[in-house]
Amino acid sequence: MTTITTRSVEYPADGLTMIGHLALPAGVDRRPAVLVGPEGTGLNDFQRRRADALAELGYVALAFDIHGGRWFTDPEEMLARCMPLLADPDRMRDIGHAALDVLRAEPRTDPDRIAAIGYGTGGAIALELGRDGVDLRAIGTVNALTTGRPGEAARIRCPVWTGVGSEDPIMPPAQRDAFTAEMQSAGIDWRLVVYGGALHAFHHPPVDIPVDQTVLPGVGYHPRHAQRAWRDVVALLDECLPLTE
Repeated sequence: MTTITTRSVEYPADGLTMIGHLALPAGVDRRPAVLVGPEGTGLNDFQRRRADALAELGYVALAFDIHGGRWFTDPEEMLARCMPLLADPDRMRDIGHAALDVLRAEPRTDPDRIAAIGYGTGGAIALELGRDGVDLRAIGTVNALTTGRPGEAARIRCPVWTGVGSEDPIMPPAQRDAFTAEMQSAGIDWRLVVYGGALHAFHHPPVDIPVDQTVLPGVGYHPRHAQRAWRDVVALLDECLPLTE
C-alpha cells in the first residue's frame, strides 16, 4: 500500500456547490485518472474509500458529488431528487462535465488517460458522459443499466462494463435487454456481468439510518459479490487504463 494524499474540492454544478473527494497517489508525476460516481443517496465514505483505494493502486481519483454535499437517508427525498435527474440527460452530463473539469485541472492528472466508474445514479452519469462523446478510456458501472436517447450511444468511444444483481427489481431483465440492445446496436465493446442472487445496491455495505425510515425494497448488501464486482472494476481499469503505457 502506498502513501496517498486526499482533500475535498468544491465546484459548482446543477445550481449547487458540489463537494468532491480527490485522492492522489504518491509521487509528483502525471498519472491516469478515474472519476468515481456515487449511487443516488449521494457521496459518502464508501465512495471516498473507493477513490482512496484507486489512489493506492496509482490512479488519481475523484469521487464526485451529485447533491451539493448532501447524503440522503430518506428514500423519498432521494427519489424526489434523483428521478428528475435521471430523466434529464443534459443535467446528468452537466454534473459529469463539472467533475471531469475538476479532475482534468488537477496537475497530477494525465488528461488523455481518464476513465469513469459509477454506482447507480453516478453510473448513469458516467454513461451519459460517454454518450456525449467524452474521450474516456473505459466506463464501468454497477446497478446502472440506463439507456440513453436514440442513437447517442454510438458516440461512446471506449469499452463499457456493467454489473447488476440478478434479483435487482430496479434493473430487471427487461432493462438489461434494453441496455445491451442499445450497446450492441451502437457497436460498443460492452460486457454485462449478472451477479446471481444479488439485489440492488449489492455492492454497498449496510449503513445506519433513522429508525423512522425504511430501506427501499429490493435493496441489500451481498459481501461476496461486492468484492467480486470491485475486482471486476479494477480489472477493467487494468485492461483499458493501465498505470504504465
